[in-house]
Amino acid sequence: MTKLSLIFVASLLASPLAAADVVVIGHPAGPDSISANEVRDLYLNRSKALPDGQSASPYELPEGNGARAEFHSKVTGRNDAQLKAFWSQQVFTGRGQPPEEAGSPAAMKAQVSSTPGGIGYIDEADVDSTVKVLLKP
Repeated sequence: MTKLSLIFVASLLASPLAAADVVVIGHPAGPDSISANEVRDLYLNRSKALPDGQSASPYELPEGNGARAEFHSKVTGRNDAQLKAFWSQQVFTGRGQPPEEAGSPAAMKAQVSSTPGGIGYIDEADVDSTVKVLLKP
């Protein structure tokens, strides 16, 4: 019975209800919006361009980050272990490299705002005028 209680408590702590809302952000000169399918394709190496045709530069937060977990749950449908396996296969077969990692939400905003075609995701509360919200998944 104690194991069941611990599992229940752990599931509550890890639930999406505890997470804030994540948004997809882009460079201020980029497109005004993007679909969830287009974002998924960028983050799963199926596409390399934004809806306006410019080359995309996706950025990723580190493993274990709550916004990363929420983003991938909502957009790609994969967890950290599945993403690691996916990118290992992509790299091994020469099909691609994972998105460049931004160490924090502040670094994510800085990289996206200074890179034409930059795209990333952060908690909605961290959005400011340096980036443009493209999607609320």
